[in-house]
Amino acid sequence: MIAQSIDVMVKSRPEATTLRSRQKLGKYRIEKRLAQGGFAHVYQAFDTIEGVHVALKMPHQANVTPHMLNTFHREARLVAKLDHPNILPLKDASFIDGRFVITSKLGEQTLTDRLRKRVSFIHAIDFIDQMIDAVAYAHRNKIIHCDIKPDNMILHADGRLQLMDFGIAKVAHRTIVRTMVASGSGTVGFMAPEQAMGRPSARSDVFSLGLLMYKVLTGQLPEWPFDWPPAGYATLRRKAHPDLIEVIRRSLEMRPNKRYRDANEMLHVFRRVKPRSMRFAAQRASK
Repeated sequence: MIAQSIDVMVKSRPEATTLRSRQKLGKYRIEKRLAQGGFAHVYQAFDTIEGVHVALKMPHQANVTPHMLNTFHREARLVAKLDHPNILPLKDASFIDGRFVITSKLGEQTLTDRLRKRVSFIHAIDFIDQMIDAVAYAHRNKIIHCDIKPDNMILHADGRLQLMDFGIAKVAHRTIVRTMVASGSGTVGFMAPEQAMGRPSARSDVFSLGLLMYKVLTGQLPEWPFDWPPAGYATLRRKAHPDLIEVIRRSLEMRPNKRYRDANEMLHVFRRVKPRSMRFAAQRASK
């Protein structure tokens, strides 16, 4: 019955079009488009009932299939159990005016936006601690994210970072991987090599965290084939204690079994080297 209901909604939904500013979608008034990717559009909107700003993610029409919705529902039920200050919870996921809409709280900016400006070492270390902590909590609950990247992290006015897209990330990943395999091409970006081949694990999230750490500390993103040391290594050596560099290097091992087994092990090591990393940075700044 549920599958039939979903099938009817999918078949009857309108053709996907870009929403305009001030256009109404149920109780939401569209304000602007925030992002457009291979899986979905993201809009900023105003909830006219609750009086708050929200983010609306709308998967592209071709991606909204009964199979995708059933998979998302299974993932969303798992994610609903997550309760952590650095994980953004879903407010709602439902069909509105024939469109599948995933609603979440709106932050001030994404980590992508923040990284366009200079980030101090202290703030960089704080961001890294928060994002590893979020993934470690998910791993303790047997959930892997599969799409860790700056676009999926939002910052709030109080400096808190939250990882979002749990539940939809794994569904989007499967769609992207199918496209990459079918076309024989694709951009790896923040994705671990084995994950790009359709074999994600907690160690794949560790690899993505390592890439993100490197990006936050140097402003550069290591690229395939991920040879060590990557571009920007001189900047990393100037800023980071050798023990912190080793955390990143181990996270970026090409062979998964040489990485940290999950984000919990990574977090334990990171927090052990964090104090000496802060002292190292302070000593460098005082010279």
